[in-house]
Amino acid sequence: MRNHRRTENSMYGGIKLFSGTSHPLLAAEIAAYLDVPLCGRDIVRFPNENVFWRLHESVRGQDVFLIQTMGSPVSENILELLIGIDCLRRDSAARITVVIPYMAYARSDKKDQPRVPITARLMADLIETAGADRYITVDLHAGQIQGFFSIPGDELTAFHTLSDYFVSRRDEMINPVIVTADLGFAKRGRNFAAKLQCPMAFVEKRRIGNTAQSEALTVIGDVDGCDVIIVDDEISTGGSVQNTIEVVKSHGARDIYVCCSHAVFAGPAIERLRALPIKEIVTTNTLPLSPEKALPNVRVLSIGSLLGEVIRRVHEGRSVGELFNE
Repeated sequence: MRNHRRTENSMYGGIKLFSGTSHPLLAAEIAAYLDVPLCGRDIVRFPNENVFWRLHESVRGQDVFLIQTMGSPVSENILELLIGIDCLRRDSAARITVVIPYMAYARSDKKDQPRVPITARLMADLIETAGADRYITVDLHAGQIQGFFSIPGDELTAFHTLSDYFVSRRDEMINPVIVTADLGFAKRGRNFAAKLQCPMAFVEKRRIGNTAQSEALTVIGDVDGCDVIIVDDEISTGGSVQNTIEVVKSHGARDIYVCCSHAVFAGPAIERLRALPIKEIVTTNTLPLSPEKALPNVRVLSIGSLLGEVIRRVHEGRSVGELFNE
């Protein structure tokens, strides 16, 4: 264990909140919830594309939380995060917790074919090596990624935020059915179905090579004459959503709702989603949504208060699990 680490029983100073440049609006929401100001810093990108951090005040002996999501431009935001951690460590922060609402490369979580990397493990190693003592993130693509970290952390879920919204809309729907875009998301789909007290169905999906494309094959379950809520952890290019909607529509589905934690909306996603018969797309603000991606049927729910409360509990050494009755 490196010298800058301290045990969980150590006493820390006050909360110091810092934010990278990836999601300033979410950082401001978290700061407002905690009634703690965001600390000043300079982040400069030189003409040679090198990134430079400078803190406006000392963080020696303080409990520091660095907020940085890994949205586009992904590589720049990751490097900015790592340099920020190093900057805080070298100023003798007592503890550094990185708050990463969306973690990139989470789909690269296993060696599922010859001669490929496990980039999710590399991301964990980089964050630890830079000097982070804890991490907070939201809805990793695969739960086993938590095991890639040697430092303690909290993987939160947007499930309660998203499912509460659909509970409030349930009376407007006709025979709602939860549909997962693939069998790997079945467990979280069951949680949604239990919360809404409705049945669920699955779409059998097959990934095509090493591309972002997938092929939806058939529906396991009954969606005929039912409103469908498609749930997934993220929407990237929209290919899976498109295939899923085509399959459930061919099996008689009525209105289509789409629900995800992370609105990546990369490549052709916006064009695809705009053309699809989707009544509403419900997501969270783990990633910033630029104006060109803010389709009329997209509703963004905030997780700022959730992240703020978890930061407070981590700082005070209180349970995070009791927030979710765990």
